[in-house]
Amino acid sequence: MAPPAQKSSSPLTFLFPITFVILILLLPFCLLDDFSATFNFLTRPRAFQVDGSCDLSAGRWVRHPQQAPYYTNSTCFWIIPQHNCIKFGRPETEYLNWRWKPDGCELPRFDPALFLELVRGKSMAFVGDSVSRNQMQSLLCILSAVAYPVDVSDKYEGDKSYFKRWYYPKYNFTMAALWSRFLVRSSGESSPYDITNLHLDEADSAWEDEIENFDYVIISSGHWFFRPFMFYQNNKVIGCHKCNQTSTASLTNFYGYRMAFRTAFRTLKGLGFKGTVFLRTFSPAHFEHGKWNTGGSCPRTKPYEDGENTLDEESLEFYLTQMEEFQEAQKTGLKVRLLDTTAAMVMRPDGHPNHYGFPIRGNASLADCVHWCLPGPIDTWNEFLIHMMKVEVR
Repeated sequence: MAPPAQKSSSPLTFLFPITFVILILLLPFCLLDDFSATFNFLTRPRAFQVDGSCDLSAGRWVRHPQQAPYYTNSTCFWIIPQHNCIKFGRPETEYLNWRWKPDGCELPRFDPALFLELVRGKSMAFVGDSVSRNQMQSLLCILSAVAYPVDVSDKYEGDKSYFKRWYYPKYNFTMAALWSRFLVRSSGESSPYDITNLHLDEADSAWEDEIENFDYVIISSGHWFFRPFMFYQNNKVIGCHKCNQTSTASLTNFYGYRMAFRTAFRTLKGLGFKGTVFLRTFSPAHFEHGKWNTGGSCPRTKPYEDGENTLDEESLEFYLTQMEEFQEAQKTGLKVRLLDTTAAMVMRPDGHPNHYGFPIRGNASLADCVHWCLPGPIDTWNEFLIHMMKVEVR
């Protein structure tokens, strides 16, 4: 009897196991309700390494109650009311009992004497919005354990705290805050609901005219880009965001954000800037039960656990936009470094003033879940900064 005829192999027979394997590999990502949960692993370039193998910006917050803050609202004279949470009634101080622990290494405490030696004879500018100024005031307070600066400010616009310049005579070191909420030239807004005109190809002269005189620049911007915009290039309207004008092309606020950083980096490169530029990444807000103007607040009193919270979709897009523009700036030869604080700060809903900061202007009943208490978790940003600077001088 002849043996039974063998069935011919179909191409699908070979394709099925390959397809199955691919689907299994992709399944964890497909099941994620919020794709932002993967941003730490898939999209973030390695920021700063302490020992060649440890990413300083990836880690968790660990409780450390026996370690006192670098300063208090009684020992530092430069905490503005908006950030002075304890003075204005915050009843608990648990938010001060946590320290950032990078995965696989230790983050040394800030050494103010060492920092002042690193910057002897040099200058540093914080370019950006009020969160940028928040970081500068944290640094002023940390350094107050060693030295007090002289206020040599000579440029004011509106509130005098927006443009500040401090000088440390013993170290011949100058530190400045150059207020520039959009980094590019802007006009037109008087409230959060007005349309702001952004000239995306023109750097803001508030920092452009002075930046060549500095050795270190920490550049950042963020929450102002949630506003309505009219976008200009070559002094012509190219589109708008939330403008309700059907005759004008609709562009996202992310487009404006991208072009603002691109113009800032190109301006620095065009000026022949020889110093070091630190891009400080997006600082997440933590409003719950509403937005800033609809009753939202940030009442939590301890950090999130690792993986308990992720960036919302809009904040993630801002962050990824910064990453892309940072990588493009690196290709130009500009000496730009990544001060990646986002992953750490998304876990700190407890670090904001909430209702315990006294606002400079406006409705005192509104919660502040954007800025950070001083002292508080924002002091960690300057711990990142000094260690990046130490690497630069090796």
